[in-house]
Amino acid sequence: MFRHQKELQFEVKVDKPDPMLAKQVQEVLGGQFGEMTVMMQYLFQGFNCRGNEKYKDMLMDIGTEEIGHVEMLCSLISQLLDGASPEDQAEAAKDPATAAIMGGINPQHLLVSGLGGLPTNSQGVPWNGNYIVASGNLLADMRSNLHAESQGRLQVARLYHMTKDEGVRKVFRKMLARDRYHQYQWMEAINELEEKNGVVVPSSFPPEAEKEAQEEAYKFWDLSEGTASKEGPWSQGTSPDGTGKYVHVENPQPQGQAPNPNVPDPALHHDLTEEKVPSK
Repeated sequence: MFRHQKELQFEVKVDKPDPMLAKQVQEVLGGQFGEMTVMMQYLFQGFNCRGNEKYKDMLMDIGTEEIGHVEMLCSLISQLLDGASPEDQAEAAKDPATAAIMGGINPQHLLVSGLGGLPTNSQGVPWNGNYIVASGNLLADMRSNLHAESQGRLQVARLYHMTKDEGVRKVFRKMLARDRYHQYQWMEAINELEEKNGVVVPSSFPPEAEKEAQEEAYKFWDLSEGTASKEGPWSQGTSPDGTGKYVHVENPQPQGQAPNPNVPDPALHHDLTEEKVPSK
């Protein structure tokens, strides 16, 4: 059960309208790493979590918080669009000062949403359910969550420097702080799961099940010019799970055969046969 509370999680109050910034904020609302994505990702992971009640509760707690963040951004975008009108775009063509403020307005904010937030990114591309990851494997999902929060916080930090509006910056600071905590949270969950099950996903397919291929798990294939990558910890030392030592392969050679597929039926009109195909 979900219940909506009218008050926002944090105060949203801009100093002045800025339709161009509203367009840019759409990225952290409906973009690939926006609040809509983490909201849906955490909720679907929580909905589908079987057992492990503390993980399920955590996912539902944070997913529900992200619903509130979506509402905060919609409120922010609406305030940034206050007073915008179709005439503003016409005026922007006449006055460079007006153009700097109003010229970058997203037409869909006028035509589609009536000066409200949209489930799209900053370029107007609709939010896509394929952005989310909910695999049913807790460690794989938590790593995906850490990635999503890292990218999302990065984008908010970049937006922070694109405005001098202290009201907007105050909202962004709250989001940056919460996204920092969420990164901590996923790190803690990842550490706990790795200590319990190991660092490789899925842990239910152990190295010994790889049989003759096991040695391939420790080879670094150097396939670019130079040998700088040889100096990284991924190319020397012991694997994180302690099961083997890395080997740097400086000049790797192919181990498989050259493909020699059969030619398809001429009826597919592929023009691959050397013989002239009689017309029918």
